[in-house]
Amino acid sequence: MDDVTIARVIHVLAVLHWIGGLWLVTLVLLPAVGRMAGPARRLEVFEAIEGRFSGQARVSVVLAGLSGFWMTWRLDAWWRFAEPGYWWMHAMVVLWAIFAVILLIAEPLVLHAWFHRAAASRPEAVYRLVLRAHRVLAAAAAVTVAGAVAGAHGMLF
Repeated sequence: MDDVTIARVIHVLAVLHWIGGLWLVTLVLLPAVGRMAGPARRLEVFEAIEGRFSGQARVSVVLAGLSGFWMTWRLDAWWRFAEPGYWWMHAMVVLWAIFAVILLIAEPLVLHAWFHRAAASRPEAVYRLVLRAHRVLAAAAAVTVAGAVAGAHGMLF
């Protein structure tokens, strides 16, 4: 079972980095960029600061997914997906899938270029969209993390 303990450590560290970074971007970086930079420069300033985290978040999301799958497989915990009290298992998978698609597929293939084109003509609207999307994802992450921590410690609701 040492492999499960190692997977749990990897999982917690990966989620801490990924979701903690999401909250930093959502609650600190985006509002600061909104106050500091004029609408035309927001994307440039945001990307200069956030660009480095995006690559790190990709690694964290992959590690969280692999370690989560490993623990579920090794503990034969698939049955949890059939129990309503373990709703947080579904929430973790859905949140992970959303971020995996965004970070690993949509952003590099579509979103990055789209944001640049859209921000050239509608910088304020694009900034508001990015901020709103981050807020929704950060709120979903907060509910998921709270449910997972409570559920992992026996509080099922």
